[in-house]
Formats: sequence, structure tokens, C-alpha cells
Amino acid sequence: MNWQELLRQMQQGDIKALARSISLVENELPGYASLLQALPVSAAKVIGITGPPGAGKSTLVDVIIGLLVNSGKKVGVLCVDPSSPFNLGAVLGDRIRMSDWYTHPDVFIRSLATRGSMGGLNPKIIEITDLLKAFHFDYILVETVGVGQSEIEIAGLADVTVVVVVPESGDEVQTMKSGLMEIADVFVVNKADRPDADLFEKNLRQMLAPAFSKHYHEVPVIKTIASQREGVRELLDIILHQCQKSHISDRHFWLLAEKAWCLIEQKRMKDVDKAVLKREIELLFQKGTFNLYQFIADK
Repeated sequence: MNWQELLRQMQQGDIKALARSISLVENELPGYASLLQALPVSAAKVIGITGPPGAGKSTLVDVIIGLLVNSGKKVGVLCVDPSSPFNLGAVLGDRIRMSDWYTHPDVFIRSLATRGSMGGLNPKIIEITDLLKAFHFDYILVETVGVGQSEIEIAGLADVTVVVVVPESGDEVQTMKSGLMEIADVFVVNKADRPDADLFEKNLRQMLAPAFSKHYHEVPVIKTIASQREGVRELLDIILHQCQKSHISDRHFWLLAEKAWCLIEQKRMKDVDKAVLKREIELLFQKGTFNLYQFIADK
């Protein structure tokens, strides 16, 4: 099937065509670049959900999906997982919690491996998010693995960034403080039925206080118990309100500039083969005429 047919079927709401398109792009199969270049502009909102491992992000996403679907919305979900060290596939783990939604007509869930990406996001995350936008979802949820630079990257990708922490996250939050303070649009203290949740929330608000002067708005902090669905409705109301007033940030353009840089670099280096370079260098060495800088200038 050619990319034009895939795009046509995808825009008509064929979920299989969307899945095939994602595979086409992930694996850089023939026609993937043309497909991406033909994607229409979309107004779908992207909600990024990140935070330390074990904070209950998947359970929270599961409840949010239910609330959105019950209000008549179509939802796309991208779950970025640590890669398996054996085959670079996604380690699904707690995705089983979302199993109720895998066959729902208004929900599309795709787990993506980080594939060794240093930033913590799948290297094709921007492209795949744009594919979901073209499918006319109302909202796209991107749940990240929550390590390294992924929090900063997701802030550039998402319209609203939700940072999920738990009462035991004190030290982790302190360690990640500068990055988290910069990118969070909403803070969620999940598993708020645990001891010291109130104290942790108070300390978190105090940590955020110095950042208020740098922000145009105060960052909301809300407590939830996702496993019991408590506080999630209030959280979603805040997220949707933030979506309405969200604007494209400077981070967004820096992320796209970084992506453009990488793609241009790949395109221009496409015909450069290290093995060929090595052979050419060996020949010049044998002739006694090798100069590294002249060699590069001649390329």
C-alpha cells in the first residue's frame, strides 16, 4: 500500500491505517518522508504526563482516558517505555492496566521503545504525535519513562505538561528540582493516601514559591489517589483549562530546531560510509600524502 492510500484511509478514521503509518515512520520505510510532508495541520492538544518511575502515571492515564471517553472524546495514547536490552522493543510492564482500552473504538494506544535515545523519548516521537494529530483525535496523551532529559523534551512536545510525584519522592524532586520547576504546568501528588502526603504537598508548594515570579501563572498542585479515582476529575478539569489557554512555548521551537538539526545532519551524512573513508585514508597513507584536513576539504 502506498503512502497516499495510507493517508487517505487514516483521515477516514481507519485505525489499522494509523498503526501501519506509525510502523512506516518508525522503521523509515519507503514513502515515510512523503507521508510526513503531506500531513495536515491539526488543532489536537497534546498532554504530556511525566515523573519518577513508580509514581502511578499509567494508572492515572487509565482513569483520564475513561473520563475523556465518557465525555465523548477520541483519545490517542503514546506510552514511551524503556527499551528491552535484547530487541529494542517496548517493555510493556504496567501497560496491562490500560488493557480495557485497547479495543475501544475511541481509543488508540501505542507503546514505543526509547530505542536507546539519550533523552528518554522515542526518537520518532514528534513524527508519531503528528500522525495521531492527523487522525483527528481530540486529545493525545504522551506518557514518558520519566528519566533523564525526557521531562524537558516532553515539555517541548506537549501543550500541557503534568508532572506526577508521590509523597516518597522528596529526594527525587529535590534532585530534579530545576528541570521540573521549569517544565511543569500542573503538579500531581499521587497516592495521596500515604503517610506524610499533606506535608509533602506543603513542602512542594514551598519549593515552587520562588519560581512563581518567573512564571506568568502559578503552577497548580493537586492531590490524587488514581487507584481509587479520587481527585482525577478535578485534575482533568485543570488540564483542560490549561489546554484552552496554552500557547506554543519557546521550548517547543527549540525542540523542533533540535529535531530539524538531527534530520538535516542525517540527510547530509547519508552517503558517508566510515568503511569507505577508512579505505581511502589507508590508500593515501600508503602513498604518504595523507593530510586529515585536506582530506575533509576534498569531500
